[in-house]
Amino acid sequence: MELRHWTQADAMELTSLCNAVDRHHLSDRLPYPYTEKDAKEWLKMVTDNYTITGIYRAIVYDGKLIGSISVEKKDDDAEIGYMLLNEYSNKGIGTEAVRQVCSIAFKVLSLEHITANVFPQNIASIRVLLKNDFYYKGTIPNAVIKDGYVYDLLIYGLTKETIKRRRGKSPWISPHAT
Repeated sequence: MELRHWTQADAMELTSLCNAVDRHHLSDRLPYPYTEKDAKEWLKMVTDNYTITGIYRAIVYDGKLIGSISVEKKDDDAEIGYMLLNEYSNKGIGTEAVRQVCSIAFKVLSLEHITANVFPQNIASIRVLLKNDFYYKGTIPNAVIKDGYVYDLLIYGLTKETIKRRRGKSPWISPHAT
């Protein structure tokens, strides 16, 4: 598994990814159908704002683009978001991608805390967060309307201090990685 920087050359693959990914547990801010125009606009935003507003990476496995992950600054905090094609779930790829991007984000964006918002039904994502030492912060009841249903939103957090304590005990990437 590799996290690599996005480039404008990824527009077609990003379009395919966004149309193929299971949207059941994703926010509705990702348009559907996702067009090449959407991809080009997002990739421009990513390249224009890299390290200013966030860290954005393509998740690549065996040379194939299989997902996307980002940590974006939000006021005094930052929020992680990720998506992975279903056939690559339950292989440790999401867990490793979260581990790597959080390490990079804490260093490059000078963060103290990263937040994750997840639907209660998204057990796989909750497991990924817990394996990366995110802690449960609380629930926002009736926070999201998706496909005509109202859902709660679970909030998880990770602190920079937790990563410092774990160095040497788990495979966090080098603090020099960007």
